[in-house]
Amino acid sequence: MTNHSHPPVSLPAPWLVDSHVHIDDASFDADRAQVLACAAEAGVRSMVVPGIDAASWPRIDALCQRHQGLYPAYGLHPLFLAQHRPEHLDVLRERLGSGNAVALGEIGLDFYVQELDRELQQYYFEQQLALAQEFDLPVIVHARRAVEEVVLALRRFAGLRGVVHSFAGSAQQAERLYEMGFMLGIGGPVTYPRAKRLRGLVANMPIDHLLLETDAPDQPNAGHQGARNEPVRMLDTLQTIAELRGGSAEAIAAATTANACRLFGLAPPASL
Repeated sequence: MTNHSHPPVSLPAPWLVDSHVHIDDASFDADRAQVLACAAEAGVRSMVVPGIDAASWPRIDALCQRHQGLYPAYGLHPLFLAQHRPEHLDVLRERLGSGNAVALGEIGLDFYVQELDRELQQYYFEQQLALAQEFDLPVIVHARRAVEEVVLALRRFAGLRGVVHSFAGSAQQAERLYEMGFMLGIGGPVTYPRAKRLRGLVANMPIDHLLLETDAPDQPNAGHQGARNEPVRMLDTLQTIAELRGGSAEAIAAATTANACRLFGLAPPASL
């Protein structure tokens, strides 16, 4: 049985946004309502749920319609290249045209997994960047061992905005993303003391480019290795970031929520 108790930190704000959570994942099927209730009680009341392949989009759509505070994003993730077909791009265009997506994602490049065809990844990535441009939607970008290539691709599409989630690049790459109007999604990895480069970056980055995320059920925080990650764990991440920056959790919560609202066009939950 999973323990849903939230970490012992005081509630930093009435409203936090998990900017990247796969709450549609099958690992949540048995207790999803409880996970969402626990998160909401801790203040995590809005969540952006990115799609990974065409099969995931109807599931995410239904979930976001059923639960208040969940917002859908649709995309073709590079790790699931084997499932993607060129005609899925047409299906994606139709779905984006229906108007309920807050972003196009999760899309990007993954050069960590050697077997994935880089050329094909690039094709799907750039086709989706063109769709984001067409529909004026922010993009949620995956960039594993491929930050440089992602930055170069983004530069080819004028006027794009979005977030590079689970950012793991250099300070120089981050600067180039800020200049293009992009935000960085920061989650569980920053809670690990050995993540010195990431922690240094987060300590000094401009607050208006920071988004909080969990990537649940993946990327659990320090102390929870091997466990299913949950949205409520974002409070641990927030506390870590506050300590790194020498600021208050309340101020960082307010700033990151404002950033998410600005990027994704979110409104406060009805209960506030």
